[in-house]
Amino acid sequence: MPLLLLRHPQLDLSAWDACVARATPPVPYAQSGWLAATAGRWDAVVETGPAGDYLSVLPLPVQRRPWGRTLYQPTFTQQLGLLTTAASRHRELLDYLPLLPGHYAQGYLQLHTGQQLAAAPPGFQLTERLTYHLPLAPSYATLLAGYAADYRRRLRLNSQLAAPLMVAPLSDIREVLTLFRQHSGEAAGLKPKHYRQLQALYAFLQPLGQALPLQVRHPETGELLAAALFVRYRTQLVYLFAAASPAGRKAGAPLLLLDYVIQQHAGTPGLVLDFEGGMIPSIARFFANFGATPVPYAALSFTSQRPWYLQWMR
Repeated sequence: MPLLLLRHPQLDLSAWDACVARATPPVPYAQSGWLAATAGRWDAVVETGPAGDYLSVLPLPVQRRPWGRTLYQPTFTQQLGLLTTAASRHRELLDYLPLLPGHYAQGYLQLHTGQQLAAAPPGFQLTERLTYHLPLAPSYATLLAGYAADYRRRLRLNSQLAAPLMVAPLSDIREVLTLFRQHSGEAAGLKPKHYRQLQALYAFLQPLGQALPLQVRHPETGELLAAALFVRYRTQLVYLFAAASPAGRKAGAPLLLLDYVIQQHAGTPGLVLDFEGGMIPSIARFFANFGATPVPYAALSFTSQRPWYLQWMR
């Protein structure tokens, strides 16, 4: 079947989600509810089947700018890229990309880790990004042995306290947002709209059982020391968002959150914990200390030729 570039109003979201649910590898960010929360609107290159079903989709989050329609990577949406099903006849990303430059002034797309490119396609620039993965099929004892020695020591010392720090479910997602605002929000550059996006995303994930919000509180005062939102989707467990106070970081609360999730999901064949980051060296070291290893994924960008009267714009 031919490939079609569809604008957002033309998309059949039921067919979209059915395709995303069948696609390999699993990409949670491509669910229509996820994109609705983080991007609002998106176009797509779609391969349709005889019954009008979607056999493959290439999500294209889009913004309007003075110089034209621009493709971008939404906040809280680490990876997208081409998703294909077993019935797809167009399994190469290179079949889809030529449809983009003529319709968009600029574009930036981060692909998923299953979509490696040896070289930049014609008309595109290619850069490599990194995330960190930890397969959770081994037993917890095996995974724990892969931690840095200092992490194992800190976990042991916490367990020996008269009132050790404990991980528990977080009932109100707004608490982690408030904690982040107080201690990291300005440095991270997040704006009010980003917190609204994350609340909308949680509202989509929670009824589906995909959201796993966790917290660590001080055992005596009840002060929130750290909290995190994990997402469980098919064979992926994503470390999506986290916050900690200075006291929480000093007490090792972020370490406890990740260790808890690893312990709870250890021994699950095929499940991978995606730490969703690794471009900042200090954060990469934190993830590597759990035994996680770097996994590259590609980012593509392009700029179409502008009309002469807009070429002065940058």
